[in-house]
Formats: sequence, structure tokens, C-alpha cells
Amino acid sequence: MTWDTEYALSILPRLLRGLLVTIEATFAGIAIALVLGLIVAVIRYLRIPIVSHLFTFYVSFVRGTPLLVQAFAAFFILPDYGITMSALLTGILVVGVNYSAYTAEVYRAGIEDVDKGQWEATTALSLPGRPTWTRIILPQAVRKIIPVLGNYWIQMFKDVAILSAITVSELLYTAQTIGSSDYRYLEPLTLVGLLYLAVSYPAAIIVRRLERRLAFSR
Repeated sequence: MTWDTEYALSILPRLLRGLLVTIEATFAGIAIALVLGLIVAVIRYLRIPIVSHLFTFYVSFVRGTPLLVQAFAAFFILPDYGITMSALLTGILVVGVNYSAYTAEVYRAGIEDVDKGQWEATTALSLPGRPTWTRIILPQAVRKIIPVLGNYWIQMFKDVAILSAITVSELLYTAQTIGSSDYRYLEPLTLVGLLYLAVSYPAAIIVRRLERRLAFSR
């Protein structure tokens, strides 16, 4: 099979629509991961009885099971219990929850890396818990881990392709649909690789520059 440029250009608009779904799922998923991961990290750090242990198990369980298995479970099992969602919403929640377990560990490392003198100063000043976290601890912790979170965002962008297994019409699913209907896989899959590279490579450069800038400003 030889490359057909005219055919490749004809399917490009459909692939771009799939790319848009991939990007939307990535941004929604990382938003869930960042918020939920922060909640999990703070509660684990505070060592709240029972709840902290439950979240520790949550992190271990999510990190210890494949994303694909979690996607299948959410898509095929939850409807049996009356929880019905679209494939896209299911996929967004799955990747968000999955990555929250990883971002929680990143947040925890950032929080623990904050100088102990900062904690002692807040205690000496009798600052309430909320201002201590939102104005002193978290700004310092997040600043240190932004590059790592950025790398997770790039990784999520590529992992969204797994959601093609539950019929989310993202980039890879669109290419597979085109290939199976036209019996041509060379052009759609090649374009998929190029589109992933076109997004992830500039994003990786931005993350590296951000990492150097933050390291220089410390």
C-alpha cells in the first residue's frame, strides 16, 4: 500500500475533530486530577483518622490497576447499578480519577518539601488553618511541582487514546473508524502520530522552559 496524499487530506478534517475531542478530554481530565489530587494529598498529610487511611488505599488501588481496566469497569459495570453516562463523560472521569492518584503523590511531595520553618512561623503567628494552607504552604508547594504536573498533563493527552476502547470518539478512535470503513490504515494512523506529535512536542518544550525558569527564580 502506497501513501495517497489526496486521501490523507480528505480525512484530515475528521481527524482534527477527533483531536479536538482528545484535547477537551485532556483539559477536563487534568482539571479533575488537579483538584481531586490536592484534596487527597492535604487530607493524607493531615492524617485525619479513617479518612486518611481510605485515601491511602484509594491512591494505592488506582495506581495499582491499569487505566484500561478502570475504563472498562466504569463503562460496562456502572450502568448495571443505574449509573449511566456518555462514553466521553465516563472517559473524562476515569482519566481524571486515575491521574488524581498520581497528582496526589506529587502534591504530597511538594507539601513535605516546604521548609519546616514555614510551619513553625505559622504556628508562632497563630494563623488559622485555611490561610496557612492557601497563602503560605500551597503556593510554595505548587511552585515546586508545576513542571511535574505539566508532564502528567502531556502524558494524559496521550493516554486519552486508551478511551477509544470504550468508543470515545477521540483521535485514535476516529482513525480506527476511518481505517475499518475504507480499508486503509496507513494514512489515518500516520496522521494520528503526526497530530499527537504536533501537540505534545510544543507542550513538552513549554514545560521544560517553565521548569528552567522556576529553577532559576528560586
